[in-house]
Amino acid sequence: MRGWSFVWSAPRGAVIGSAVGDALGAPFEFGPEGAFTDRFPAPGHGGEMCGGGGWEPGEATDDTQMAVLVAESLVEYGGLELPDVFRRFQRWAAAEPKDIGLQTEAVLSSGDPWDTAAALHFQVNQRAAGNGALMRAAPSAVHFAVRGRHATMDAARRLAALTHGDRAAWEGTAVFHELVRVALAGDDPLDAVKATLGAVHPDHRPRYTTVLAPDWHPDQATEFNGAVWPCLGSAVWALRTTTSYETAVRAAIDLGGDTDTVAAVTGGLAGAVYGVAAIPERWTAPLHVPLPGFAGRVLTAADLADLTRLLTG
Repeated sequence: MRGWSFVWSAPRGAVIGSAVGDALGAPFEFGPEGAFTDRFPAPGHGGEMCGGGGWEPGEATDDTQMAVLVAESLVEYGGLELPDVFRRFQRWAAAEPKDIGLQTEAVLSSGDPWDTAAALHFQVNQRAAGNGALMRAAPSAVHFAVRGRHATMDAARRLAALTHGDRAAWEGTAVFHELVRVALAGDDPLDAVKATLGAVHPDHRPRYTTVLAPDWHPDQATEFNGAVWPCLGSAVWALRTTTSYETAVRAAIDLGGDTDTVAAVTGGLAGAVYGVAAIPERWTAPLHVPLPGFAGRVLTAADLADLTRLLTG
């Protein structure tokens, strides 16, 4: 058993922890392995919210921006209102955010209805197993956690399907939802991996069993970590091989590649495990989440805490 946090600390840890990981990882995206530690050799010395690559220090990317849109829809409607989530995504995408996944942009700009756009895109392109649904899942994982395994995994699949037609993306997001749910209940999500895999669709279970195995290492990935399987596997690996929120996120960014999203997923898991108090204040203080298309709104860590309270109310 790790140093679990109080119940209220854990949901905030998941939501804010994901956003912090996103903002920390953004300047290192598509860079080499070990770049974060090369620049910041020792934990705790500060300066890590450095910005760069078009990002301000502490600025969250599309990962957290879309997560906030999901969260605010859940709060307004008290649960899933999928057409509303899709409309919010479309409004955001039309405002030309700094970063948006090519697949997500294609789906949101297609003009197709909310309930068929992703499926139609997948039928044509046969490529929709990116991590773009997984990256935004921390708030929805928190919201649905109280409803149990089936409900939280089902909600994850339905939200993922808005932009990703490949069931692989649905299943990875569902696994993340369930592992966060376990952590919020005060149990070790690593102990729940086997049972969670049993709830994964049989067609996708073998691949997730591979990347979530205790002896799997991200170096063994057969795809770039922008794909959903190695992204989730890398986040679980980072949690498994470290002992704090800070060291887990550092390990995730040091993998290189899609650093903002791998760190966002890691930060959501680690934040749920260790609680919001484990996230360094030097990281939360500069955190800010712009919302293109929404009247110039910019959310702070305090705003994310308030949003989390509403998600769990």
